[in-house]
Amino acid sequence: MSEPQNLLIQNGTVVDGTGAPAYRADVRIRQGLIVEIGEGLSPAEGEARYDAADCIVAPGFIESHTHYDGAMWWDNSLDPLPGYGATTQVMGNCGFATAPLSDDAAARREVVKIFSFFEDIPEGPFIDKLPWDWKTWPEYRDSMVEKCKVPLNYAVYCGHIALRLAAMGMEAWERAATPAEIEHMAQMLEEAMAAGAMGMSSNLMDHDGEDRPVPSLMADDAEFRALMEVLDRYPGSSLQIILDTFRNMTAGESLQRLVRLSDGLNVRVQWGGVPTLEFQRDLMGIQAPLVQLHEQIKASGKDFWTGFAHIPVTSTLSVQNSLMFAQSNDYVWHEVVTAETDEDKIRILRDPEWRARARKSWDEETFEFSPFPKGRAENLQLLNSENGAGPIHTTLGEYQQQIGAPHPSDAMAEWILANGLESTVTMPPFAMTDDVVEALIKDPMATGNINDCGAHGQMFCGGGENIKLLTYWVRETGKITIEEAIHSMTGKLARHFSLPDRGELVVGKRADITVFKLDEIESRDMERVYDVPNGKGGHTWRWTRQPAPMRLTVVNGVTTFDGTAATDARPGVMVSPVAA
Repeated sequence: MSEPQNLLIQNGTVVDGTGAPAYRADVRIRQGLIVEIGEGLSPAEGEARYDAADCIVAPGFIESHTHYDGAMWWDNSLDPLPGYGATTQVMGNCGFATAPLSDDAAARREVVKIFSFFEDIPEGPFIDKLPWDWKTWPEYRDSMVEKCKVPLNYAVYCGHIALRLAAMGMEAWERAATPAEIEHMAQMLEEAMAAGAMGMSSNLMDHDGEDRPVPSLMADDAEFRALMEVLDRYPGSSLQIILDTFRNMTAGESLQRLVRLSDGLNVRVQWGGVPTLEFQRDLMGIQAPLVQLHEQIKASGKDFWTGFAHIPVTSTLSVQNSLMFAQSNDYVWHEVVTAETDEDKIRILRDPEWRARARKSWDEETFEFSPFPKGRAENLQLLNSENGAGPIHTTLGEYQQQIGAPHPSDAMAEWILANGLESTVTMPPFAMTDDVVEALIKDPMATGNINDCGAHGQMFCGGGENIKLLTYWVRETGKITIEEAIHSMTGKLARHFSLPDRGELVVGKRADITVFKLDEIESRDMERVYDVPNGKGGHTWRWTRQPAPMRLTVVNGVTTFDGTAATDARPGVMVSPVAA
C-alpha cells in the first residue's frame, strides 16, 4: 500500500457529501485522514499544497454496483475509474461471486462459467489469472487482501449463486435445497459475514444461454428466510438482489415476497429496482406499479432501498462475446456467439437455413423491448468495423437498403462478414423517464450510480458514466443541484452501505477526495483497448474511455489521479459494513 501524504487542498469550493450547501474552504489531510477544514488554513512545514481555485472539492465517489471480481486480478489499475473521481467500489453483486467454492470440480468451474456468461468476461483470464487458493469466503478475502493491490477501496458481497453451488453442486440449478443444505449455506454465509462481507447478493431474474433460470431462482422461502436471518445478526449488512423488470416482469411479486420474508428481521434490502426507461413505463407498464410499491414500503418503515440507473441502457452487440442475444430470447443468433471457432461463426452466418431461422427469431421470438423487433432493428448503429470495409456511421436499415437484403438480420450478417468478426453493432440509447430519475436521485431510500462497470467490456463502458450525474443532470439540465448529485454518489451511498468513515468531507473521516472543475469534465466517448488476457497467450479488447478528467483523486490520502493520468499508487483496501 502506498504511503499517504500530508496535503493541504486550498481555495476550493467544498461540497461535503451531506447534501449541505457548498462553501469555500481548505482541506488538510494527515496520515490518510481529514484533520482540518476551514477557510485560510496556514500551510504547515513539509506539507504538499494543491490549489483548487475554481474547483469543486468533494468526497470520492462510490461505485455502487460493479463486477470487478475477476478483472481486478489482471487489471489492477481499475481503468478508467481513478480519472472519474471514484475511490470505493462495491462488487460481488447480482449473486455472481467467486467464493465460496465446492469440492466438486464441475461446480467450481460452473462459478466461472456463470460469472463469465452473465457479465461478459472471458473465461480464460478467470481461470489463469485468479490464484484460486481459497475454498471458503474468509480464505478468498485473505487472498484478495494479500495479492490484489488496486487504486480503489473495495467492498464485497457474498454471492447466493456461489453459496448454492458450494452446498449443492450442480443440483443447485435444478431444485430447492434440503434443510441440511440450507444449514450449510447459512454456515458459509455466517463465515463470510464474520470475515467482512457486505452481506449477500442474489438474483431473481437471469436465465443463461440455454434459457435455464439461475440457481438462486430455485431458492424457496425457507432458504431465503434462513439466509436473511444470518444477515439479521450483522447490523449494517444488506441483501442486494436483482429482480425481473425485463423478461417475465415478476419484480413486483418478488418484491412483495421479500417484504414478507423480512418480517421481524432487521435486514436492509437493496432491490434492483425502479425502472427508469420510457418503454418500461409505456410498453411494459411496469414502472408505475413498482414506484407505488417503493413508496408503500418506505411508508411502512421497512429498510428497503431501490436501485436505479441515471443513464439510458445501451449495448454493443458482438458475435465474439455477448449475452445480449440470449437475454433478448434470440437463441438463434446466440448460436454464433457460442460457436467455438471463427470458421464456425462464418459458416453459420453464411448458412441459408440459419439465415431463415434468424429472420424468424427476430420477427417472432425476441422480446418486444430487445434491439431486434421490426422498427427497432433498423436503427442499430454500424460504428465499429474491424477492417474498415464499412460502411460505418450509418444504420442497419440504411445498409439493408444499400445491399438489398431481405431482412435486417441478413443485413447484419452481411455487414459482420464484410467487416470482420471483431466488428460490433451498437444499440441507440433507450429514452429515459427523467422525472422518475430526478425523484430517485433525491430519494433518501434509493441507491444510485449503478452502471455495471467492470462487466460487459465489449458491450459498453460503465466506468465514467457516474460523471453524467454532474454533466447532464447538473450542468446541462439543472434538474438537480451539485450538492444533490454529489450526495447521491457519496454520503447517501456511504450510509446505505454502512461505511461511516467515508463518503463525507468531515474531520476524522478517511481522506477519499476528488477535485474537479465542473465546466471541463465529460463522460468521454468509448474507445477500444486490447489489454484483456484471452487465455490463449494473447489479448482481446474491451471498451474504456479517456479521463473526465478530474483535477485530483485521492484514496486514503494517496493520489491515484494527478489531473492528467492515473498514478501507479495502489492504496485501496477492503472495507466492511459497520453498524450505526
